[in-house]
Amino acid sequence: MKYNRRNFLASSATLAMGASLGLQARDTKYLGSLPVNAENPSLKGKKVLYTYGGWNGHEPNQSVELFKPWLESEGAEVDVFNSLEPYADASYMNNVDLVIQIFTMAEISKEQEAGLLKAVKDGMGIAGWHGGLCDSFRQNVGYQFMTGGQWVAHPGGVIDYSVQVIDQKDPVTRGLGEFKMHSEQYYLHVDPNMKVLATTTFSGDHADWIDGCTMPVVWKKMYGMGRVFYNSLGHVMKDFEVPEAMEIMKRGIRWASESKYHPAEPWKKPVY
Repeated sequence: MKYNRRNFLASSATLAMGASLGLQARDTKYLGSLPVNAENPSLKGKKVLYTYGGWNGHEPNQSVELFKPWLESEGAEVDVFNSLEPYADASYMNNVDLVIQIFTMAEISKEQEAGLLKAVKDGMGIAGWHGGLCDSFRQNVGYQFMTGGQWVAHPGGVIDYSVQVIDQKDPVTRGLGEFKMHSEQYYLHVDPNMKVLATTTFSGDHADWIDGCTMPVVWKKMYGMGRVFYNSLGHVMKDFEVPEAMEIMKRGIRWASESKYHPAEPWKKPVY
């Protein structure tokens, strides 16, 4: 199968290098970063499929320029596609350790959805953020069953709010505390069958009937033998300039990449 692969020109390479340097600079300012070990595994040698597209407002192109250099610096082998076509290729998907998807809204074919769900169920990991993972393919409930949540609103649009880390023991959020965001505060319909690591609480300023509602922001879950990681932060790439938001995303990506190498974690820790 021949895919529509994005060709990175010299200008894109320059942007990617700048993004990589910026990422490294922000990392040095964040003192809570965990060493790479069994709890915070390495991406070295992992096969990563990065799919991007859909609504441009969530900056899918810019996300590649930010995350691809970091993935490669971790030792991952990264394939980047601006389509969903690889999902339908079983022989290709069998060799993928992790999918990172940033594909807001859009549509997915039956063959592509079936291929993705089978790969995750069989042990491939998947990770993503914001609308790129949990506002994709709104008609596909099987896909939503896998991800564990679906966006339904962001009252007030881009606002100031806080995120509370509620699990200080999990390696993805260990050492992190409450932090502030200026972005969309996602209201989602969520699966109770997952481990919630961070939450946010809504005020009634923009929708009085949700005043005091606690909503998951970061979670881990299983779908068959596959690890699923989601972070509702990341409306635009500037959100990842918040050190905690980036650190959580990096650790979650590493965790999800280990599906084929470790058994399923025996827990369920819903927020409700």
